[in-house]
Amino acid sequence: MQDVFAGRLFKTRGGAVLIGGVAAVLAAILLIVYLHSYRSSVNSGSQPMTVLVAKSLIPRGTSGSLVAQQGLYQVTSVPKDQLKELAITDPKALSGNVTVADVYPGQQLTANDFSIEGANSIPSVITGKSRAIAVPVDGTHAVAGQLQTGDHVDVYVGMNAQHGNVAGPVIKLLASNVLVLAAPSTSTGGVSGSSGNPNAVLKVTNKTAATFAFAADNGVLWLILRPQVGAAPTPPSAATAATVLAGRPTVGG
Repeated sequence: MQDVFAGRLFKTRGGAVLIGGVAAVLAAILLIVYLHSYRSSVNSGSQPMTVLVAKSLIPRGTSGSLVAQQGLYQVTSVPKDQLKELAITDPKALSGNVTVADVYPGQQLTANDFSIEGANSIPSVITGKSRAIAVPVDGTHAVAGQLQTGDHVDVYVGMNAQHGNVAGPVIKLLASNVLVLAAPSTSTGGVSGSSGNPNAVLKVTNKTAATFAFAADNGVLWLILRPQVGAAPTPPSAATAATVLAGRPTVGG
């Protein structure tokens, strides 16, 4: 009887030892799996990711195209766990968008910083020394029905002059190869002084804006459409009654 009891006790203890050994093995396996998962998580979080970061202040309303053209961003790498939500990693994503708020130097560019609304607005396509000025024109003086946004024109001004050896009416080249930021419009789509918006918005510089404003206030502007491809340079010139009626050479600009 005692031998039977001892045998059962041995079996019980042996089973406990076996179970304890299995539990220890399982615990070791679980620990290994946990450590592997933890290391993978740490390695994944520290994995470098490419992102676009602002090099300088990008003001609200700046088009993505200008951000790219002006080099206002730089491509850098950050750990994956520091990458902002919806971060922009491809410069192509900037096209056709405009910033909806100021983006500060060192800030990651994200999709939330941009919107497609207003991407083609005039403030988003001028920068630096560029300026936009609206000048009044009518169909006769702006290639009626043909002038479109994005065209390039030569701008002439006509006025009564009392300057040097020129007296009386004169038409003179004011500027060549000027970009039309917004063409005059009418309710029917043509250019006319009787309806719609008779103003053309032109891209000028901070040095020539005053000249355009003076010419628009004191004379009449002519917008001469240039060829889209292969336009030859326009020489400075001026036409007066003498040059038109007597066939004399135009006055140099």
